[in-house]
Amino acid sequence: MTRARIRQWLTIALLLAGGWQLASAAWIHVKAALAQVLLRDALEASLRDGAAHRPWPWADTWPVARLSAPGLQVDLVVLAGFSGQALAFGPGMVRDPGGALVLSGHRDTHFRFLRRVAVGDRLAVHPVHGPRREYRVTGLSVRDYRDRDALAGADGDSVVLVTCWPFEALDAGGPLRLVVHARAAAPES
Repeated sequence: MTRARIRQWLTIALLLAGGWQLASAAWIHVKAALAQVLLRDALEASLRDGAAHRPWPWADTWPVARLSAPGLQVDLVVLAGFSGQALAFGPGMVRDPGGALVLSGHRDTHFRFLRRVAVGDRLAVHPVHGPRREYRVTGLSVRDYRDRDALAGADGDSVVLVTCWPFEALDAGGPLRLVVHARAAAPES
């Protein structure tokens, strides 16, 4: 085999490998966009009839609410629970023993907007089972996830958003969390 022929085959192999990598990267984004369409459809169906609608047959979670922050251009589908599978597609929600809604999301995807949140910002949560409620951010703190007092003061009139901290960390899984407390607010007129 001549040197020119080897170079030609090597070029083809490198182009194919590069094309494969580009297609793999694009597929991740295509799946994410499709998942958002399916999640929104499942949420709308749940809001209409109050039943849990899984976004796809093998999903281990389902939409339970919509979280919006109009001043921050945020409108997210919130999923049931905090499983790793659920958090891959959106923030998860549970109710803590004190009655507060606790929402958790990844700092580098769905909850990256928390970089810009400030005391006084408005949030809205529209659960599948209940009316849409408005909240006003009352405080932000950085806490160790093992701190049992991180939700102190949260009750049935509260929503708490939690994400990993710091936002710029290179390694995931550190012990610090940004905790955003918000209290029920009267609707703006």
